[in-house]
Amino acid sequence: MSISAVVDVKPFKTMWKIKGGKIHVLVKRELVAQFSSFLGQGGSLMLINFSVTHSCGTYRTTNHPYRIGFLSTTRVRSCEKFPEDLAGFEPVKYTELFDGSLNPDYLILSVRLFEISDIEHVNVNGKETEKISLEL
Repeated sequence: MSISAVVDVKPFKTMWKIKGGKIHVLVKRELVAQFSSFLGQGGSLMLINFSVTHSCGTYRTTNHPYRIGFLSTTRVRSCEKFPEDLAGFEPVKYTELFDGSLNPDYLILSVRLFEISDIEHVNVNGKETEKISLEL
């Protein structure tokens, strides 16, 4: 099975091997405890047996037309970290926040960056990783 980009994920197919990109992930309240050790921002995960459905409504976190849903049979494993340029937020121009040009169906966060630390090398779960602290 070939690796697909997240942007190519669609609900008609039942098996995907994906890497990179941004997509909204839904974990129902009753499943949070089952997956809580894997939930967090910035991690790279391998998902097995999940659903892909249309993403709709207001305040969506990505502009991807679909979302991934965890099932009670979903299996999650940690995997190698993806390059940083494949994850994170999509910045918009500050003026677009006020001129009405942004689509209100998507979540918009307005933050002001005050300080960025130097890169630190820290030990996380026995592996050395780089860390940058941001003061927002």
